[in-house]
Amino acid sequence: MPKQELRAAAALAAVFSVRMLGLFMIYPVFALFARGLRGATPDTIGLALGIYGLTQGLLQMPFGLLSDRIGRKPMVVGGLILFGLGSAWAANAHSIGTMIAGRALQGAGAVGAVILALVADLTAEENRTKAMAMVGMTIGFSFLVAIVTGPLVAAWIGVSGIFWLMSALALLGIAITLFVVPAPQRRRVHREAEPVPALLGAVLRNGQLLRLDFGIFALHAMLTASFLVVPGLFARTLGVGSRSEWLVYLPILLLSVAVMVPAIIIGERRRRLKGVLVAAVAALAASQIMLALGGHEKLVLLGALALFFAAFNIMEASLPSLVTKTAPPGATGTATGVYSSSQFIGIFVGGAVGGWIDQHGGTGAVFAFAAVIALIWLALAATMRAPSYLASRVVRLGAGPRDAQQLAAALRAVPGVAEANVVAEEGVAYLKVDAKRYDPGAAAIVAGAPLESAG
Repeated sequence: MPKQELRAAAALAAVFSVRMLGLFMIYPVFALFARGLRGATPDTIGLALGIYGLTQGLLQMPFGLLSDRIGRKPMVVGGLILFGLGSAWAANAHSIGTMIAGRALQGAGAVGAVILALVADLTAEENRTKAMAMVGMTIGFSFLVAIVTGPLVAAWIGVSGIFWLMSALALLGIAITLFVVPAPQRRRVHREAEPVPALLGAVLRNGQLLRLDFGIFALHAMLTASFLVVPGLFARTLGVGSRSEWLVYLPILLLSVAVMVPAIIIGERRRRLKGVLVAAVAALAASQIMLALGGHEKLVLLGALALFFAAFNIMEASLPSLVTKTAPPGATGTATGVYSSSQFIGIFVGGAVGGWIDQHGGTGAVFAFAAVIALIWLALAATMRAPSYLASRVVRLGAGPRDAQQLAAALRAVPGVAEANVVAEEGVAYLKVDAKRYDPGAAAIVAGAPLESAG
């Protein structure tokens, strides 16, 4: 990857991570903190934790589409301003209603899709997958760091201080966007990186993609619901206060990473992603059943949490890859947009429904709710087709009029090409290929493009 593209991808990964770091930090400490807010009840605490996901999920795609019209960087800056204002609002909250409003405003800064579109603007097709992977890895790393450091930071500056930290991180993100991220020479729609409204219907009718969308919805619904009651279990079962929670989370998360790495290697290199997926979902269901029935026992609690986070990290790493493999050529951005919105709606449902269940049924009922979600997901995962293990490629079309259907058929005859979608108005063909057999030179010749333009 050229130095300027690497710099752009690293800067945008930093913008993404500074925003997510603060958000994840509050997960382990929010439920106990929110009990001290005026008017707080278990259901309103759950709503306050989850409401961020509702506004984020609803506004992800509109933000991305609007950035096509008025520019990526203005939308990123505007979204970070909303996020920073919402964080400051939450930091000053003394009632649960004010906290809910602040969290909703935080979520309104839905810049995730815009950042990914900006990554696509600033990288060549052949380097885009690496750039996107860099962004994805920083998000995963931010989650691991935040869960461990959240209790430590809260012990130092308080949960209100974490919200102020989010505002400061928003300002840092704005500075990086304005002064470090290069301005793209031109904006155009990248079907492999951003949603296209015309493709929404096809994506929403794809049963395999819907299974994956439900998966990320379920994963984050379970995570959010669990964090409403796990801090209380730590206090009752382990005698661990909020300031010492990191001592529990650190070894559990390190163990989960040690399990995740070989699982992903087996899934990707040995082409057993479906088996890894089903096993991880079964582990998630088992962890919730263990917590529902035996969360009051120390060993059961610690074992269930280790099982949950190992499976959680496997799914966080493998689900995006499965979406990319499953999406039709030229629809990856749209499929990813629906997937991302499903994740945030899962955060909302996990918080809102989990809080209501906690109020009316208690801790065990919350875990039972999460177990039911996991078992539904297990049924859907077990009946999905094995992924194709095809990679996405983009080929530029040569000048002059060409019949799109004939060109697509000719491209499908190129060694290694399984699917081809020619979009003449954009001057590109989107391919799904077997990377081991694909001949980019032959594809470029068929498309009438210079050899170096093959993605």
